[in-house]
Amino acid sequence: MVNQTFEQFSDEMWVIAVQVATVWTEPQSARAVDETGISNPTDIDEWINQLSYEDSLALCNEDRVQTQALYGEPVQITAVKEEWAHVVIPSQPSHKDERGYPGWIPFRQLKKVSKNEWLTEHMAAVKQDKAWLESDAGTKVMKLSYMTMLPVKSMDNVRTKVITPHGILVLPTGALHIFPSDNGIAKGNGDDIVKAVEPFQTLDYFWGGMSSFGYDCSGLAYTAYKANGYQIARDAGDQANAGVPVKYNQLQAGDLLFFAYEEGKGRLHHVGIYYGHGKMLHSPQTGKGIEIITLAGTKYEKELCAARRYWKESN
Repeated sequence: MVNQTFEQFSDEMWVIAVQVATVWTEPQSARAVDETGISNPTDIDEWINQLSYEDSLALCNEDRVQTQALYGEPVQITAVKEEWAHVVIPSQPSHKDERGYPGWIPFRQLKKVSKNEWLTEHMAAVKQDKAWLESDAGTKVMKLSYMTMLPVKSMDNVRTKVITPHGILVLPTGALHIFPSDNGIAKGNGDDIVKAVEPFQTLDYFWGGMSSFGYDCSGLAYTAYKANGYQIARDAGDQANAGVPVKYNQLQAGDLLFFAYEEGKGRLHHVGIYYGHGKMLHSPQTGKGIEIITLAGTKYEKELCAARRYWKESN
């Protein structure tokens, strides 16, 4: 990994057909203020920007949002209720469902595609903050998030034609990491994991966020590893229950740090990426942006409860 694996799907499969699909706890979890996030097409910039602090906080405190999925990401539909589909996301492991992360997505944000059409020799992953998907004539179609993955139809040094839920469209080759579909993205080391998300400093935290429009703490960790060829669990609790335990005096850049209330003895509530030299890169909470901080003297120093390593030294 990481690549999009299609083996578990039949001849036809469902994929995300908007730039970012938010996965809701229940169909009624979405509010009127969330309309631009549940429409098709979505406007994630507008949605996030017009949410008040209280609106954003309620996504977590009122248990409204579970996770997000990116354009072209395959899902399995397990139930349909009126205009909503209950899905599991195989690329996001979770203890909540062994098949993948579960939740509800507006049915209009999904598209059925032929699996065979998506089985190409190479995949393209967006390696920049955002990239514009365009028509062959150069018309802007959709602004895609970092680490959106799509099958490659053809490419040259300037333009790459990709297979999408909306047909064959074009991305700038310079904005992409092209990798073999069978092998997935080559595995990076701890420094590579840090470098993958270091450019997102100051990006506002977003509960459930799995895109470069806004990450939550575990979404940032998941994406840093995804960009380096590793598939880890979606949520901090699951991330803390796997990987290789690391002693605090043996931490290296790219290791995941976990934090719990009651000075590390209570409920686990946060994950960050060890940056090196006693620092952490993390997405802290609603109302704050992604930052690099020194752990010493902070609440995080007292709440540190575990460290895990998923990466391996590059050959």
